[in-house]
Amino acid sequence: MFKSLLSLLSLLLPAALAAAPNLAERLGYAPTDRLLIVNGDDVGMCHSANVATIDALEHGLMRSATILVPCPWMLEIANYAKGNPDRDFGIHLCQTSEWRVYRWGPVAPRSEVPGLIDPEGYLWHETPQVYAKSNPREALIESRAQIRRALELGVDLTHLDSHMGVLQYRPDYLEGYLQLAVEFDLPVRMASEETFAQAGQSGWREKFAAQGILFPDDFIFDMKYSGPNDVKTFWMKRLANLKPGVTELFIHAGQPTEELKAITGSWAIRAAEYELFTRDADLKAMLEKQGVKLIGYRPIRDLQRKLRGAKK
Repeated sequence: MFKSLLSLLSLLLPAALAAAPNLAERLGYAPTDRLLIVNGDDVGMCHSANVATIDALEHGLMRSATILVPCPWMLEIANYAKGNPDRDFGIHLCQTSEWRVYRWGPVAPRSEVPGLIDPEGYLWHETPQVYAKSNPREALIESRAQIRRALELGVDLTHLDSHMGVLQYRPDYLEGYLQLAVEFDLPVRMASEETFAQAGQSGWREKFAAQGILFPDDFIFDMKYSGPNDVKTFWMKRLANLKPGVTELFIHAGQPTEELKAITGSWAIRAAEYELFTRDADLKAMLEKQGVKLIGYRPIRDLQRKLRGAKK
């Protein structure tokens, strides 16, 4: 009997989800409209990233960006965000410091997050190291400190996401991600249901939605470039057939300066993404021809707060 019930639910759930209005509809658009969020990750990481992100926000296709609060150039982008409240900035919640010689430590007091700190005194290089040496409680403490730091500096936060996926790859860390979204009433970046299912973690989108947390209908994360010259080819193909609803993609905008080259071997990819989404006429023309509408996270945040506020 129990197995029969599960089988029935597995058949009914996809149909129920398909019948539910997509986020575009909830935002007031037609069900067939295609909305795109171009998010800039790693802003605040360095000056080259900040300059490129600001240019992409002001002159390109980027409509939102997420700040790495622990990084040395965070204050520069926080000042820009405070002075330009119409721009959408979220927090790229961070428990890692991945580069070889350009590093950063936690925002929270070190005594509260000792497991997040590596032998060199910085955050761990990789996500598996965080899981092996720290715990969800410390990740939550550090994430909350980063959000509060940005708010104290006057950033009008619009959303949350997770640097290197630390808060999204394990259920015990996802619980903290949900807790923060509810606590600060912010929408989040979420993997697709297909991605969660492949990881054996189905049901998380429904769990966030049950708490009134909004997130895009689809998320593009599978960038597999053969090199910087492949960046345009990849995105022209990938964005040619967007699904109805709201889709988010992320790029790492960076100007190809000596600073960026000294920090990361991926500088050429970052520079190519920056140029494509800021100045490329072919990409802009293709999106316009398809009727793709560019948005940021602010209208999603405002809708979430309106809906959650109405239930209180």
